[in-house]
Amino acid sequence: MRDFKTYIFDLDGTLLSTLNDLASSTNYALRWAGMPERTIEEVRMFVGNGVKLLMERAIPEGVNNPKFEETYAKFREHYMEHNLDTTRPYDGVPELLHELKRRGKHLAIVSNKFYAATQDLAKHFFPDTIEVAIGERENIRKKPAPDTVLEALRQLNVSKEDAVYIGDSDVDIMTAKNCGLPCISVLWGFRDKDFLIEHGGSLFVEKPIEILSRL
Repeated sequence: MRDFKTYIFDLDGTLLSTLNDLASSTNYALRWAGMPERTIEEVRMFVGNGVKLLMERAIPEGVNNPKFEETYAKFREHYMEHNLDTTRPYDGVPELLHELKRRGKHLAIVSNKFYAATQDLAKHFFPDTIEVAIGERENIRKKPAPDTVLEALRQLNVSKEDAVYIGDSDVDIMTAKNCGLPCISVLWGFRDKDFLIEHGGSLFVEKPIEILSRL
């Protein structure tokens, strides 16, 4: 088993169960705009590439809809106020992070969620374990580009040679590949195993604690 020194985690669907709050804010914005609401399963398949793309998929005609920007702004406004309504860490995640920290590992979050929400959620749920949390922001390409992961490694002042990436989606698999990192795909998130295999996944865990012994 490789002794990794750095663990880079995706956030939504990997560390936190955020789907219900994302769906609630999506439908709040859609109702405000007089547009059809979306089911939980629809929102599940829309997430993974950042909230702007989530809304592009949820809003009829996407960015070509004349009310897109206003509706997207309503989503952001509502989500910043309600992103803790039902969001919780997945069972076993806090224990995993504390054990990794106890072993002296560096821990970071890299998300396509907008920067302020990423920071707020990391500080609220993981103040004693996560050292760096990077979200979507201007002038830096989001995942699957390697930029945010490389920025996290820079802030941690560590080499990617001793790092591993953990996520729940095809975007995460592509991100790890683009960074030259091994990828562990979790099976409790937004995508199932068949979907992940189809998109190149090869290492899987069913429970957070398995990450300690998977590689």
